[in-house]
Amino acid sequence: MTRTGTRIGNVLYVAEDVDEAVRFYRDALGLAVKFTDGDRFAAFDGGGTTFAVAGPEEDVTGGVPAVSFKVDDVAAAVERLTAAGARQVRGPEEGPHETRAVLRDPAGNAFVLYAPRP
Repeated sequence: MTRTGTRIGNVLYVAEDVDEAVRFYRDALGLAVKFTDGDRFAAFDGGGTTFAVAGPEEDVTGGVPAVSFKVDDVAAAVERLTAAGARQVRGPEEGPHETRAVLRDPAGNAFVLYAPRP
């Protein structure tokens, strides 16, 4: 069953140097930059799905790549997913641009839930 408003928001990688990652993915791979936030975060147009790079300050997953799902209500989604077998790793918490939480699915894979802040 698909939840209204739930969609893949981005695929998230972590990089020690966001500027270097921007140069690589923009200049070498040819991805268009959608958004940057200094050495914290960069988002690229991945052709339908955003590819994101988080710097150390925004590394919410402990350095592991993760899919980020945009949801309507992070707290409600965390409650629903933990009841279904997910393990909450951190959050919900307020980030610089969103409310977010990190969970692991029953197989141990990290994923992020987020909703834009009003």
